[in-house]
Amino acid sequence: MDLELGGKHVFIAGASRGIGFGMAEAFLREGARVALTGRGEASLDAARKTLIDKGVAETQLCTIAGDMTSSAGLVAALDAAEERLGPLHCAVANVGLGRAPLGFDVSDEDWEADFKQNLFGSVYLAREAVRRFLKRPPEERKDANIITISSIAGVESLGTTLTYGASKAGVNHFTTSLAKLVGKEGIRINAIAPGNIIFPGGNWQERVDERPDAWGRWIKREVALGRFGQVEEIADAALFLASPRASFVTGEVFVVDGGQVNRA
Repeated sequence: MDLELGGKHVFIAGASRGIGFGMAEAFLREGARVALTGRGEASLDAARKTLIDKGVAETQLCTIAGDMTSSAGLVAALDAAEERLGPLHCAVANVGLGRAPLGFDVSDEDWEADFKQNLFGSVYLAREAVRRFLKRPPEERKDANIITISSIAGVESLGTTLTYGASKAGVNHFTTSLAKLVGKEGIRINAIAPGNIIFPGGNWQERVDERPDAWGRWIKREVALGRFGQVEEIADAALFLASPRASFVTGEVFVVDGGQVNRA
């Protein structure tokens, strides 16, 4: 199936590893031009080398290091990416970490840091993407869209830290609300809410390596499909949402979790 992404500029925040890197690989396979961004220059250089070693043309991608939770940093990164790869087609806000401890007694500093990382980074990127889309005539921004990466922790209370769940719920609400505001301009925005995604070096891989039997039993009990998700399964969802195949899909929180949460 041709997803009509060839030559399209896709900007991915947080693309040096894990889900972000998997999405970058998937878009590149579809012929898109991809800007990989993140905080660490060394990790981005390693990601770039991996992709080029796999046969990706250097002209098809660029890497930009910087703070993707800073509005000024995002503007500079998008300027550089558009200069290299052309007008933005899809912005992917893959920003999300947490430093707060479990429990209710969370400091002001941890609340602020986790909301800046998990919510405001997505808000700033989406806002700047919309600004750029609206500067172009309607025919030149056809199929322009934004994807935010949320979490099932923002859909249902799952025992994560308060800051993480609340900020990801904020991402979901922001996404659905913004979709109503910009839909009349032909701009789409959707969220992907991943479940438990396992990949080398990720949190789930570390937990499974430490206690394989315990986590194996847990995943079979909690997830209808009885397994962890793969990065490629999130990437496939992103490809669909970014493509014209999803032209009538906006304001959705697209849960990809193997049947863990109950949305009835």
